[in-house]
Order: sequence, then structure tokens, then C-alpha cells
Amino acid sequence: MQGDSALGRALTIQERAARVGFDWPDARGPIAKVKEEISELERETGHGTREAIADEIGDLLFAVVNLARKLGIDPHTALERANEKFVRRFEGVERLAASRGLVMGQASLEQLDALWDEVKGGKRR
Repeated sequence: MQGDSALGRALTIQERAARVGFDWPDARGPIAKVKEEISELERETGHGTREAIADEIGDLLFAVVNLARKLGIDPHTALERANEKFVRRFEGVERLAASRGLVMGQASLEQLDALWDEVKGGKRR
């Protein structure tokens, strides 16, 4: 865990709160909180200010870190793995596009999404 990252700080804050009993008994609480934060974000993206949207994104990230903690998952490692997986798949999309004569930046989202599905093995993003 990188303690100097925002993810690391969120985890440290949550662990401190948990040590004094301010914690959910299991992962159901954080899962519900993630859902609540997504709802709030959806509401703000409809009419909120950029600042309000940024606040909701922050709340969502904080809630996801808490969920990871409750599940015993290091959020930094999980995000690094997700980054690497995305890069690997996106590079596969770039290779497929080039092999089919598609120009990245000019291909439609539908074309790129189809390549993504192919690289991923038929699963959606």
C-alpha cells in the first residue's frame, strides 16, 4: 500500500475509525453506501455544479476504498491490477484495429466497443 496516495490516506482514515468501533459489521454496509453514492452522483450529474459532482466522485471513491477494506482487499493493488488489465485490453484493441485497417481516433465507438468485446472474450466492459 502506498501510504502517501489518496487511496492510502482513505484506508488509514477508515482503519482509524474502525479501531474505535465506527465500522460496519460486514461488507453489506459498504456495498449499500457505494450504491447510495452512485445514486447521489447520478443526481448531481443531472443538474449539479462541477464542484458538487467532484464531491460525489470523492465520496464514491472513499466508499469503494471502505468496501475493499471490509473485504480484505488492498485498494491500491486492486486499482493497479485494473489499470494493467485495461491497458492490456486497450492495446489489444489497438492491435486489432490496425490489423483491420481501422484508424484509432476515427473509428466509431461502436466499432471500438466491438473490438473491446472481442479482446475481452465476448464480455462487456
